Amino acid sequence: MFKHAKESQVEITQLMLPSHSNFSGKIHGGHILNLMDQIAFACASKHSNHYCVTASVNRVDFLNPIEVGELVTLKASINYTGKTSMVVGLRVESENIQRGEVKHCNSSYFTMVAKDENGKNALVPGLILDSVQSIRRFARSIARQEQAKTRTTKFKSSEFKIEEHIEHIKTQNAQIAL
Repeated sequence: MFKHAKESQVEITQLMLPSHSNFSGKIHGGHILNLMDQIAFACASKHSNHYCVTASVNRVDFLNPIEVGELVTLKASINYTGKTSMVVGLRVESENIQRGEVKHCNSSYFTMVAKDENGKNALVPGLILDSVQSIRRFARSIARQEQAKTRTTKFKSSEFKIEEHIEHIKTQNAQIAL
């Protein structure tokens, strides 16, 4: 079985309240991450027709601060499907409703795994790639997975080669005291 990404896309908008702010008066990143996890769950669950859990989050960069009183819109779409997992692409935007200004605040990729009623991994429908953009997103997810495998292996303690990194580390804000 295969599905179009449009079938499971989810979008939510929420007003940012003072209770969501941190000590500097900006919206707390943890609150945004919580919202992102919720919408990734909703999107993946819609696609798979199963309860889903977060397996990993790939890179979260907070690009612009979000102010109290702004509307935050989160958009989620399935970018990739494996056998039991999905990569959900997320975009976070904030809108100053008084000025009508919209800012891109964050993009991220959540890997979600479908679970059956016994908590075992469940098969998910494949993704119908019906545009150049959908193919690009799918291919990017494959590349990201391959990069993650390389990173994991290269820095595994049994595989780590200090001589490959020591000179670069010396140029950083660190003091080596071996």
